[in-house]
Amino acid sequence: MKRSKILGLALIVAVLATMALLGGCYPTSTEEGGSSTTSTIYMIVFLVLIFAMFYFLMIRPQRKRQKEHQKMMEELKRGDRIITAGGIFGVIESVSEDSVVIKVESGTTLRLAKGSVAVVREK
Repeated sequence: MKRSKILGLALIVAVLATMALLGGCYPTSTEEGGSSTTSTIYMIVFLVLIFAMFYFLMIRPQRKRQKEHQKMMEELKRGDRIITAGGIFGVIESVSEDSVVIKVESGTTLRLAKGSVAVVREK
C-alpha cells in the first residue's frame, strides 16, 4: 500500500473513533418524555462517513482500474506482446471484437477471450 493511502486510512479511522467517542458522551434524553436527536444525528454522520470511506478506498479505485483495462483492450493491435491472465506470454496475430489470436514461443496459436489479456508488454 502506498504511504498516502495508509495515512488517509489512519485519518479516517481516527475521525470515526472520535465520532464514536463523542456520540457516547451526550445524554440520549433531555427531559422526562422528551428525546434528543443528537444520537440520531451522530449515527447518520457516522454512516455517511462509512459510505464515503468505502467509496474512496474501494469503489473509486476499482472503477479506475476497469476503465484502464477497457482502454487497453480497445487499443490492442497485431504485433503487441501480451501476457494473459493465465500467465501465457504471446504476440497478437489477429484481433476480433471479442477474441484475440496469439502466437506463443513454440509457434502455436491460441484463441483467447479479449478480456483475458492482462498486460501489454513493452517492446
